[in-house]
Amino acid sequence: MDAKQYLVLFDVDGTLVDSQLQIMDAMKDAFMAIDHPVPTRQDILSIVGLSLPDAFSQLLTNKPQHIQERCAEIYKLAFAEARAKGAKPRFYPGVYEVLAELYRRPNYILGIATGKSRRGLTALLDSYEIAPWFVTAQVADDHPSKPNPSMIKTAMREANVDRNCTVMIGDTSFDIDMAKSAGVFAIGVGWGYHPHTKLAAADMLVHQATDLLGAIENLLRE
Repeated sequence: MDAKQYLVLFDVDGTLVDSQLQIMDAMKDAFMAIDHPVPTRQDILSIVGLSLPDAFSQLLTNKPQHIQERCAEIYKLAFAEARAKGAKPRFYPGVYEVLAELYRRPNYILGIATGKSRRGLTALLDSYEIAPWFVTAQVADDHPSKPNPSMIKTAMREANVDRNCTVMIGDTSFDIDMAKSAGVFAIGVGWGYHPHTKLAAADMLVHQATDLLGAIENLLRE
């Protein structure tokens, strides 16, 4: 029996859950508050995964930093208000079942590496009662923005797993680039916010959750 421990890290928005409705609504509030045209859906989804300061610096390149920071604060407040009113992103089809299966397997350690805040991640995991499934959870509050490898390196230390036994799963180029910078395996998922062409550097690309378990096993146990 294989006694090794394997660390499986997941991005959240666009990978585990579809948050685009909440993201778009909060972005609309933020941009309307500064009387600025709301970016296109494509432009907004292209920055999902970055920390908020980096995201707004890309969306508001012609605005000073204090305006970018104001937008980020309004966005956080709008997102929190929606959450308080019961807004709850849904898991993509089959993803919850994959998490549950990995959690049941003793050789796998689950972790998260996300651009969400600690408060936002905690609220999401608690709403589905799955917080105990994750041994390590890295958030934007504590790290430089993706694709800096800090989140993955910290997760590996906390889980006591080396890079040859670690895989990062995400839907954006930021996730894949972060994995490559950390020297770990990368799986891109085709149901998220970046087009498949931006995930070309991934070791594997899957298009449905039912293929995730096989992809994880193939990479980590090859």
